[in-house]
Amino acid sequence: MTARPQLPERTPREKGAPTALDGLLVVDFTRVVAGPACTQTLADFGAEVIKIENPDGGDDSRHYEHAEIGGESAAYLSLNRNKRGIALDLTKPEARKVARELINRADVVVENFSGGVMKKFGLDYDSVAPDNPRLVYCSISAYGRKGPWALRPGFDPITQAESGFMSLNGFPDGQPVRTGSPIVDMATGMSACNAILMALIARDKLGRGQQVEVALIDIAVSMTGFFGMAYLINGENPGRFGNSPNGSPSVGVYEASDGPFYIACANDRLYRRLVTEVLERPDLMTDPEFASRKARTANKEKLRAAIAQVFAGDRLEHWMAKMKQANIPCGYLRTVEEGFNAPEVRERHRLSQIPHPTAGAVPNIESPLSLGLTPIVDPVAAPLLGQHTKDVLRKTLGYDDSRIAELTKAGVFGAV
Repeated sequence: MTARPQLPERTPREKGAPTALDGLLVVDFTRVVAGPACTQTLADFGAEVIKIENPDGGDDSRHYEHAEIGGESAAYLSLNRNKRGIALDLTKPEARKVARELINRADVVVENFSGGVMKKFGLDYDSVAPDNPRLVYCSISAYGRKGPWALRPGFDPITQAESGFMSLNGFPDGQPVRTGSPIVDMATGMSACNAILMALIARDKLGRGQQVEVALIDIAVSMTGFFGMAYLINGENPGRFGNSPNGSPSVGVYEASDGPFYIACANDRLYRRLVTEVLERPDLMTDPEFASRKARTANKEKLRAAIAQVFAGDRLEHWMAKMKQANIPCGYLRTVEEGFNAPEVRERHRLSQIPHPTAGAVPNIESPLSLGLTPIVDPVAAPLLGQHTKDVLRKTLGYDDSRIAELTKAGVFGAV
């Protein structure tokens, strides 16, 4: 059995440092990946995020099978840090009333239910905005909230496939490949967070909130990037190039005698340094077959074989030292284990452990964002299902014990 990696305790933030989103109340109806990724970023920077879940099992990601600790999955723990969790059975009228009261006090609502669900509960933007005109209401979906596909369910790999994004990934002689990490979901969460923050800035100027929409299919299309733009310009369908864009022989994976590495010599200046200072093969620059970018592209297989032969003749550390001295962009081809234990990660304090009510402590991957004046809050592990229900009702809505008891008897928080 593989041993869990040892992680340091997290160093607390500077005492008294302000947070960027202090005082912002976010009501979070999201689950799985894109929505929780969005609201976690808001929570990391000081927003009070109240995560509402179905008491019957909660967020689907709680039960994902990558790994679990303390009864919670790796997926759930990675996406729901710093939130307060409450359980509401929205099929109950009393639960919907509680949700409306929270929304009426909120600055932001984020939801990623299937199309029509929030409207069925009377919690859609048109239903709640009249009572809270300053509300920023963000809907995340696969195909948008309007149009012929509004009710169609969809997930990250489906939109990777349908947008053309997946067709860019993999090797020319193989099938298209989805990304290992759900990159469209994660990019959608980032984009939704950006949209919400822009809407909040607009609210300060205009005095009112607005509805914000982000769709996975739109994000996937935008992520085709310059390949998509090239198609629009020349009409040529881009293909797959594996690890070397356009098959470039000076970009991609090479093997030293004892292991692989990646180089990225994407211009003439870098290529010249590679073949003269590192490979000590000036003929790969002076030979007419390799003297220009066009010539190198035309003879890429021959050039790649020549470069590979030289690299195979010595050890990885020999080549890494030479490339570092020549200022050639290169890197080790690491596994997740190797990457997480690499000095580039460890010395930036990206990994830690934080307390958890059932596991004792759980791993934590830091937010990738850093603000000097308003750093992230000290992280709190993702909530247990319904962990903060009574606390939120007392402190945020002012309910007393008798009111909470009535709601409990009505099944608002699930079966007792």
